[in-house]
Amino acid sequence: MMGKKAVHAPLMEALIRYRTQGNASFHVPGHKNGQVYEHENIASLLQEVMSIDATEITGLDDLHHPEDVIRDGQELAAKCFGAEESFWLIGGSTVGNLAMILTVCTEPGDLLLVQRNVHKSVLNGLILSGANAVFLDPEIDTLSGLAVAPTTDTIKAALKVYPSAKGVLLTLPNYYGMGHDLTATAKACHAAHVPLLIDEAHGAHYGLHPRLPASALSCGADVVVQSTHKMLPAMTMGAMLHVQGERIHRELLRQRLAMVQSSSPSYPLMASLDLARWYIEAHGADAFTVGLAAVDAFRKGLEQLPRFRLLEPIQQQALERKDAHRGISEVLERADEGINGYSTQDPFKLVLYDTWGVLDGFGLKHELETYGCVPEMSDEKYVVLLFTLGSTAKDASHLLQALVHIDNDIRFKETAGEPGSTEKEQQRFELDFSTWNNDRMKGYSSPVPFGLRPISPDQMETVPVDESAGRVAAEMIIPYPPGIPLLYAGETITEAIALRMSRLRELGAKWHGVADESMLTIRVFRLQ
Repeated sequence: MMGKKAVHAPLMEALIRYRTQGNASFHVPGHKNGQVYEHENIASLLQEVMSIDATEITGLDDLHHPEDVIRDGQELAAKCFGAEESFWLIGGSTVGNLAMILTVCTEPGDLLLVQRNVHKSVLNGLILSGANAVFLDPEIDTLSGLAVAPTTDTIKAALKVYPSAKGVLLTLPNYYGMGHDLTATAKACHAAHVPLLIDEAHGAHYGLHPRLPASALSCGADVVVQSTHKMLPAMTMGAMLHVQGERIHRELLRQRLAMVQSSSPSYPLMASLDLARWYIEAHGADAFTVGLAAVDAFRKGLEQLPRFRLLEPIQQQALERKDAHRGISEVLERADEGINGYSTQDPFKLVLYDTWGVLDGFGLKHELETYGCVPEMSDEKYVVLLFTLGSTAKDASHLLQALVHIDNDIRFKETAGEPGSTEKEQQRFELDFSTWNNDRMKGYSSPVPFGLRPISPDQMETVPVDESAGRVAAEMIIPYPPGIPLLYAGETITEAIALRMSRLRELGAKWHGVADESMLTIRVFRLQ
């Protein structure tokens, strides 16, 4: 890697000065720069962090009214990521999503066009704002069954029917690193005089290296929220919100951010955001060299293990594998028609699956963890392996060796006469993400009202999940990860959704937002 450039990290540098000065603290926080734990071995790791866990004193600025080092750090972030203005977030992308919704939806009943498969924080933003949401059906990748994002045509059609919409909110890339270029979508939104809001939580690194997809900002999005802690080297909960153009009320956005963020922001967290941007600027595209080399080493090694494969865009399959069943021109023609649902794949997100069907995604995740490799997430079929600029060739080798052991273990069991993969078992791994209660010919829903008024107990009853088809959900059902709601209150439960809940329960999925964590039952509205 080339030597780093001389760049500044204003807040981090100020905190180093603060620690070096060794002034007596007569202010919060109560641990007094960590000295309360001076003789406690159990606290040694945190004590070092506490030495810069400061507050809004002279020289350290104020996140909610930045005039000095925090202002300088945010201005450097805007320049680095291509925004007109950037804001540090110390509550993850969650607070960014809340703030941008509260900025564009200012009156109860305001209409927002929202991608259906969004993070739960987006729905919480709708609840807080009292907005009405028109849900846009995502495209489904026909090879994997995974949901990506709505097409530009779907968005145009919905904007034509709902011209009073305050904006369009999409999530790209998805949890699996799948996406597409947003330029045409941004142009369609702007032609309709509405802003394009992007939850780019998993794409903070986009546009920073030639091998990475274009960033949402570079495609014309008006507001973009990024989890700097996910794919760049910030601490957990460190995120940023970027804005450009005249379609967003900047002063109101600042007010909304102050509403949803702590009035006592974490200085170590903010310093990590400053450092993450500093690292990118200091090293440039070379910052990703080692991580991408680790990805390439893993891909090369995986070729020796044919039972495990990676999910890829259809274009990449055609060009890299010389598809044996159909010509490249035919495959690319299908891709251009949008049949596969996505055209860009984050090279750092490797979506792995067992081609034999012996291990579902949850099973493969468990086996990998047994050998000391902890994946990002899993579903009924796939395991998501997240590499970053911090990954190494050693990590790739460890992962490959784990897969070799898993392969050998399964072969040994089958040799010993234990059951292998049956046709019935393989069928249960087929994914069906197109389970939303929308008119599939339209591609979007009717307006769905959101608000803070809770559902009263006498409006609800509990029924077995396996018998819930046809009923109307009275609670939000969120498999986590990825944190994308499968159901929201007020949505009719289809047979496909009921079956998927049962499958996920059997496979050991975890849930957010549910009354019955075992997912044997679900709360529904009482029949009239």
